[in-house]
Amino acid sequence: MNIYYSDIFEFPLPEGHRFPIQKYRHTRLAIEKSKLVDLVNLIPSPRATVNQLSTIHSQAYIQKVLEGKLTPKELRRIGFPWSPALVTRSLHSIGGTIAASSSALISGISANLAGGTHHAFPDFGQGFCIFNDVAIAARYLQTAHTIQKILIIDCDVHQGNGTAFIFQEDNDVFTYSIHSKTNFPFHKEHSDMDVELDDNTPDDEYLTILTETLETAFAQAKPEFVFYLAGADPYKGDRLGHLSLTKPGLEKRDTIVIDQCYRRKIPVAVVLAGGYAPNIMDTVDIYVNTIKTAIKFSQLYKIV
Repeated sequence: MNIYYSDIFEFPLPEGHRFPIQKYRHTRLAIEKSKLVDLVNLIPSPRATVNQLSTIHSQAYIQKVLEGKLTPKELRRIGFPWSPALVTRSLHSIGGTIAASSSALISGISANLAGGTHHAFPDFGQGFCIFNDVAIAARYLQTAHTIQKILIIDCDVHQGNGTAFIFQEDNDVFTYSIHSKTNFPFHKEHSDMDVELDDNTPDDEYLTILTETLETAFAQAKPEFVFYLAGADPYKGDRLGHLSLTKPGLEKRDTIVIDQCYRRKIPVAVVLAGGYAPNIMDTVDIYVNTIKTAIKFSQLYKIV
């Protein structure tokens, strides 16, 4: 199983910033230390091209990001200060999701140790999301490969509003989002299936709802490929989440989602999405557990 990473392009953030950029590097290092995969399968992410970005985003917005011409208001909406390093990191993160999707077509499952920037719209970014990596990768599969029907399973605690908007009139891409009802974004778009949860939803209730609604989503989408935005932010200790899942509960969530793909022999690309626990290592633990689950299923995909 190939795992792509772009933490070597991390960009500096002001002290006290809410986004813990170091979580990606810690996740890769934890995977290396635990020897979950051979180092040859830990691969630096390639850089996405402007042509790939333009399959989803407007040319005007792309140029404003690349050239550092975003207005102060646009930067506040995104939540990051602009820098050349921010651009480099963003392009390689997108490249990691594209590469993971291509790899999954061959091996059944692959992962990007970043990605899940689901709040990005065609002509603006928001919520720590500049470009929408999964949307770009979905278009890549449709144009560069023979894939048409795609299911996006978004388990980040926040609704994937940018993704929902991008594909709202696309019958070939089915968007599924299970998220906190009261959390950001406060104006929500319409996914093909939105599963809204009350504050403090615990493990058992969440996993039951997830299992039931995913069956319906697969039946309606009839996908040839799945993108799974895992998300560590449904965790009960997350600063930006309103749900009450435990680490074991989140690991069961990962198993449920990937098993749904495996049972149907559908390739899946896993991206990490959000995670903002006060102790960064809690987020890292959840991310690593997601990758562990993916690796377990990669062995099953190999023998099919």
